[in-house]
Amino acid sequence: MDVYEAIGKRRSIRVYQDKPVPEEVLRRVLDAARLAPSARNRQEWRFIPVRDAGLRNRLVAAACDQQFVGRAPVVLAICATEDDDVMACGQKAGSIDCSIALAYITLAATTEGLGTCWLGAYHEDKVKEILGIPAGARVVALSPLGFPAESPGARGRKELDQVMSFDGW
Repeated sequence: MDVYEAIGKRRSIRVYQDKPVPEEVLRRVLDAARLAPSARNRQEWRFIPVRDAGLRNRLVAAACDQQFVGRAPVVLAICATEDDDVMACGQKAGSIDCSIALAYITLAATTEGLGTCWLGAYHEDKVKEILGIPAGARVVALSPLGFPAESPGARGRKELDQVMSFDGW
């Protein structure tokens, strides 16, 4: 599958098969994240695959009671190891870098036949407590990961001409 096919096939999956993700597949997906670009190549990120059922179930409450979080065989916590690095453009490098890495994860997972669901609905303080994440780090996103047990159709997208313009706004 090439990258354009993966982009077209990617869906937000909320129902997962009761089937473990093989470690070698998980490692390939996370290795794709490791290869993502980062500000000044600092790679200030940490990827935490949560496979323990007890921890995943505790993350359900931290993820605003989204039950599917606990039903996925893996929940990924994508973390910035520091929160102080602001790029010249004014954006925090950790949030941008981790978002790029998670985009790579979603595409790599799709090519492996896995599903993901990028989550921003969670209580960071609770996730940090559950996973022992230090105070200076940030949880940028959570994503369940596993073999899909659903096949949602494509959601409507704006046309390209609605979201781009050459040489200015």
